[in-house]
Amino acid sequence: MKAVTAFTTYLIFDGNCREAMTFYGKCLDAELRIVSYSDVPGDVPAEAKGRVMHANLAKPRTILMASDTMPGVPFAQGSNFSVCVNCESEEEIERLFSEIGENGRVTMALHDAFWGARFGTLTDQFGINWMFNFERPAQG
Repeated sequence: MKAVTAFTTYLIFDGNCREAMTFYGKCLDAELRIVSYSDVPGDVPAEAKGRVMHANLAKPRTILMASDTMPGVPFAQGSNFSVCVNCESEEEIERLFSEIGENGRVTMALHDAFWGARFGTLTDQFGINWMFNFERPAQG
């Protein structure tokens, strides 16, 4: 059986993610969590410091996630979303990334991300953007 933890809509904004997600949170009566680029370890361009690296609106059984583009990264209204797949295992993320990416284009290879997950992105053969995430269990 092929199991996936969850599929989530992931929206991309061009500098107004905080405003949009605050608005959606109010409308949906959902809890909003935001990580700004200024919170990210390492070198981040000064013009990105006020932008959102990751936002998460949560309610029981519903999640909406979003981020801003980095300054200078092309932004196209209408193609500013991805399907985010939260996987249950490392084997699952590897398999899904390979299968869904068949005849597509890898935009970020699977890698161990600084937040402790395995993560990668691609655009499939039909032009749909995908994000794959596997949260590793916390080491105790």
